[in-house]
Amino acid sequence: MKRKIIVGARETIDLPELGLFGVVTRIDTGAKTSSLHVDHIFENNVTGMLDFEFHPDSHDVNKTTKCSAKILDRKRIKSSNGSKERRYIINTLAVMGDLRWTVRLSLTNRSSMNHLMLLGRQAMKGEMLVDPEFSYLASQEKCLGEVEILSSTVG
Repeated sequence: MKRKIIVGARETIDLPELGLFGVVTRIDTGAKTSSLHVDHIFENNVTGMLDFEFHPDSHDVNKTTKCSAKILDRKRIKSSNGSKERRYIINTLAVMGDLRWTVRLSLTNRSSMNHLMLLGRQAMKGEMLVDPEFSYLASQEKCLGEVEILSSTVG
């Protein structure tokens, strides 16, 4: 069996190809797909690239990071409130603790949500287990064989 990392309900994830680091992410096994909050999406039909802005500080909307990514697809995705929206899909490198993998992200406006990124179950498959009692466990680099150690430290 492959060793899996244990993650909490929230983790920080780096998306180095997009120039984004320490993105506080909601880990959500109830969501199929992963999403990233972006603004001002511009599609370049000639190159197949997207230019968009990310707001690393939700309290300062004037602070933005300009990003660019290749368009993988456009899909109709049902949001948590039940509405359907056509979203751009990209692939990018994700880094969480020692784990590095390619994550498929839908780009959308998450300004009404508490977290700028949501990691859905497709992105977690085969890589991690979720312990919703905690947050930021990936930085502790826990593996499947260490579940007992974690359990014994809980009050």
